[in-house]
Amino acid sequence: MNGALSYHAGAAAEEQVARYYEAAGFEIVARRWRGRYGGEVDLIARRGSLLAFVEVKFSRTHEVAATHLLPRQLARIFRSADEYLALGHIQAEESRFDLALVDAQGRVAIIENAAQAD
Repeated sequence: MNGALSYHAGAAAEEQVARYYEAAGFEIVARRWRGRYGGEVDLIARRGSLLAFVEVKFSRTHEVAATHLLPRQLARIFRSADEYLALGHIQAEESRFDLALVDAQGRVAIIENAAQAD
């Protein structure tokens, strides 16, 4: 997949995941939020006192998409999430990191608390 095609496929996957979260009662409060240290959070979703930091990965299968999240990227996302919380954009009693996987057929799979998942 070339750069432009990858970008548009990723953007479409993010939009699809945003709609999935909205249907589950979340409000999308930020898209592609960038921290000062180079990390980016694809979606930040809120439902009540819960704030979910969501990384979206797209590939032909969910299994392949899951392999695209590398430890260094995860560390940058966590730093950005910590920064977002520290800036006080939104008060949250609870936060979590979700990994959203989108396959080539457009199916969405969410791994809630993905950093704690086995």
